[in-house]
Amino acid sequence: MTGLSDRGSLPALIGVEDLFTDPGFAVPSISPDGTRIAYLAPAHGRRNVWVRGIDEDHADAVCVTHDARRGITTYYWTDDPRWLLYLQDTDGNEDWHLYRVDLDAPGEPAVDLTPMDPGSRVVGAEPLASHPGSMLVWMNRRPMFIDTFRIDVATGATTLHLEQAAPGDTVLLDRDGEPAFMTALAGDGTVEIAARPRHPGAAGPAPHGRRGAPGGRPAPDGHPGREGPARRLLPDSDDLRLVHVDRETGEETVVAAVAGHDLDILGTMMPGVLPPTVFTSRRTGEVLAARFVADRPHIEVLDPHFAEVYAQLQKLSDGVLGTLSSDESEQRWVATFVHDRDPAVTWFYDHATGASRLLFRAYPHLDPAAMAPMTPVRFPARDGLELHAFLTLPVGREPRGLPLVLLVHGGPWSHDTWGYNPEAQFLANRGHAVLQVNFRGSTGYGRRHVTAAIGEFAGAMHDDLIDAADWAIARGYADPHRIGIYGASYGGYAALVGVTVTPRYFAAAVDYVGVSDLANFLRTLPPFGRPYFANNWYRYVGNPEDPAQEADMLARSPITMADRIRTPLLVAQGANDVRVVKAESDNIVASLRRRGVPVEYLVAEDEGHGFDNPENRIRLYRAIERHFAEHLGGRRDSPASG
Repeated sequence: MTGLSDRGSLPALIGVEDLFTDPGFAVPSISPDGTRIAYLAPAHGRRNVWVRGIDEDHADAVCVTHDARRGITTYYWTDDPRWLLYLQDTDGNEDWHLYRVDLDAPGEPAVDLTPMDPGSRVVGAEPLASHPGSMLVWMNRRPMFIDTFRIDVATGATTLHLEQAAPGDTVLLDRDGEPAFMTALAGDGTVEIAARPRHPGAAGPAPHGRRGAPGGRPAPDGHPGREGPARRLLPDSDDLRLVHVDRETGEETVVAAVAGHDLDILGTMMPGVLPPTVFTSRRTGEVLAARFVADRPHIEVLDPHFAEVYAQLQKLSDGVLGTLSSDESEQRWVATFVHDRDPAVTWFYDHATGASRLLFRAYPHLDPAAMAPMTPVRFPARDGLELHAFLTLPVGREPRGLPLVLLVHGGPWSHDTWGYNPEAQFLANRGHAVLQVNFRGSTGYGRRHVTAAIGEFAGAMHDDLIDAADWAIARGYADPHRIGIYGASYGGYAALVGVTVTPRYFAAAVDYVGVSDLANFLRTLPPFGRPYFANNWYRYVGNPEDPAQEADMLARSPITMADRIRTPLLVAQGANDVRVVKAESDNIVASLRRRGVPVEYLVAEDEGHGFDNPENRIRLYRAIERHFAEHLGGRRDSPASG
């Protein structure tokens, strides 16, 4: 539903289905030869991969995957035009497998290239340019080790390429797939970096020192350049910069830096889906541009040829460049753009001819004019730390005395950013002010901002959220008696902390796959992840195997303070969640029900860490709509639709 209602200037209610169904088009990319486009679109009730010719439209496209159980999110072109690959798990359990699709016979069943025992998974994949027809795939077939394998795409033959020497070690490979650099987490949380010898029998790794102070950000990411040097995302100043490390000498050269701004590392969490940290050449692997955190994301262009392309791409949209792919000649490009009031818009651009055309909008039925702008704001926390946030206000209403929802991001080593957010639009359309604050511990705002969260779970991290809501109240935006809090994962934990540490502050809360017991949460994470906790979870929160630290963790856990909860609470959980296991929600709900405290509990049996299937998302957001309408006020759809 779009347009304005008959009630003055208030926009019409946008249906939950309109906002939270699968996008009509998503995650587009161009084939290496530049003749075809692949993308995600609905089929069989789920997101599937479609392929069409570069000059064709969706009516001519072919659906090449046939998953009717769970939507597909990640896929890969290969260097052979016959094959396309994709990742899939089972009902959200994150046991990812890599499947092959035959584009010459798209009706045939997909082939699982990575059959494994339960609990093992694919954790990454990328083409290996030096071995045509091959993919490098990282898997934990050994439960505690993430080893590298080379898979022949056509035959499925799998060869061990590189064994992980010790859990927690990371080896960066050069363009030929050979070890170039090794990183390891030291006990104090620093990252040790060493070059690997070029030839067997050569001298051992040459150390290049440590990066990241104890308690620093999670381990830096990086990749090797064409000739072997590494481009690293190193926290060696307060700002996160892109740095070139020479393999032979260890000499560092800054490749990209913007004073006062961090590299935006969100894209490392879902490569190919989220906007990338660095744009790289499909042909050479060299860095073309880098993304930095700002009120609107900032693109720093580094390559002269790409500067010409980027200048033309900027003319296509007033948004910010999101995802990008090109053919191997780097003449044909497919680009998406990030905008606060319009879900991803995709354009095709031919640099050889200068021709461009709109390919598709993710949600063509949504009217950007009916959406609410997202405004960057900033204010000091009570201890003086500057906090950056995004404020979304309802369209057509005076921004005074509104019900406010604090929308808290997960991670917590993540950050909110300017762009289209369906949850913010949903809540604003219902009449709520929405405030997304990058509390201490969020990435994107310098090392000091991140490390200010050490030891501050349920402490200063929570104070930042209260300070943000108080700022909105003092500005007149928010009614102090109608403050809500909602978040997923860490955001769900924050919601539970909100109603336990400050039980009188919030009028309503929603905990979505949130942590209630910090010690149990860490004990139940997949075992192969534990070696990577030294400079994040163990440093910031504690090690549950240390009795003193466990006691502190329990003191910061909502489950030990559940008797304080009086706030109306909605809890949502995926039964197959391997990150925040179902017991985290079961236990908090059981505690409340034993005391006779009303709590609504939604469990999706076919979901994991978040609801992916459209029917489950729609069920969830209808429940959230009812919950906030009842306890905060604001608009809602007709009772029949809820």
